[in-house]
Amino acid sequence: MKEFIISETKTEKAVLIGLITPGQQEQKLKEYLDELAFLADTAGAEAVKRFQQRLEYPHPLTFTGPGKLQEIKEYIVENEIGLAIFDDELSPRQLRNIEKELQVKILDRTGLILDIFARRAKTAHARTQVELAQYQYMLPRLTRLWTHLERQRGGIGMRGPGETQLETDRRIILTRIAKLKQDLVDIDKQKSTQRRNRGKMVRVALVGYTNVGKSTLMNLLSKSEVFAEDKLFATLDTTVRKVIVENLPFLLSDTVGFIRKLPTELIESFKSTLDEVREADLLVHVADISHPSFEEQIEVVNKTLAEIDQRTRPAILVFNKTDAFSFVPKDEDDLSPRTRENISLDELKHTWMNRMQDNCLFISAKERTQIDSLKALLYERVKEIHISRFPYNDFLYQSYEEESDG
Repeated sequence: MKEFIISETKTEKAVLIGLITPGQQEQKLKEYLDELAFLADTAGAEAVKRFQQRLEYPHPLTFTGPGKLQEIKEYIVENEIGLAIFDDELSPRQLRNIEKELQVKILDRTGLILDIFARRAKTAHARTQVELAQYQYMLPRLTRLWTHLERQRGGIGMRGPGETQLETDRRIILTRIAKLKQDLVDIDKQKSTQRRNRGKMVRVALVGYTNVGKSTLMNLLSKSEVFAEDKLFATLDTTVRKVIVENLPFLLSDTVGFIRKLPTELIESFKSTLDEVREADLLVHVADISHPSFEEQIEVVNKTLAEIDQRTRPAILVFNKTDAFSFVPKDEDDLSPRTRENISLDELKHTWMNRMQDNCLFISAKERTQIDSLKALLYERVKEIHISRFPYNDFLYQSYEEESDG
């Protein structure tokens, strides 16, 4: 298959488009567009304008109404915008009609996330998974896509697995998909052998929403230099490190972060990457307590984990970024209902989180606050699992702790 090389380009100007619907109110759309802007920034684009419209459901032909699409077109022409990003996945028909009307590159949230994954993928395993997800996304869009690529190359959303000639048809793409799936099977066999060779050490997996600080926490606990950055999806490849707390060794893995509206193609193709999650004895769910929608992010992660593996296992919920937490106390004369922005951290700790008792911890990986408490909690949980697996070692722990107390 003939591939084409994409050169890095200067920052592209983009507009963001989303809908207010009965199932997605205005405040929720604002949060989604904030996240979409962060995704665009991660991909190298500058979101200069946001458009929103209230509809019962997306227009089947143009996503927005025709009048709103004309308004977007006028802004794009006047301000020389080269990219329009839609917050929801567009159908092939919508893509075709919108592109014909706006005459610029069109991306939906799925296409944007795929582009970021293509930029971030470093290992053969990650690259194969991304390429598979891209082809599965492209397959129903072949007619529109190849014409689009012929006219315009490079930039965000064009980081494909390799453009073929225009005569590329469904049969060739399906053959490529089959080949990539087989490649993943072969890679998974190798990784399965690697995991078996690690012996019976307890496995702990860091999971969580993207950009909650998992990699930073991984570096603190393992004293390693895992790549960490204030960007979405800084980590694609699962990283595994041996960690020793007190006298107890265990394996700690850092996994790809989840996100709202994660493309189905990526969930399917990255299931093998999350084998470390499936085989983990203990999950450390990291959440960003400073994020206004941290509870929804926790739900997104739990839902995605349930799709990957139905098995129930011990879990610790770690609220990170306490240093960035902020709130605005309500005026005593203000009788309106309190919102998340009016609740202090101490008050939050006495909500549903209090019922989790020792399985809930508040830390700041950046400031190294409560890291020793986390290590102590990990030690206790890993020790419990280890003793249940190797009961004869119980007296070793007791002897060690007695010596430490003495």
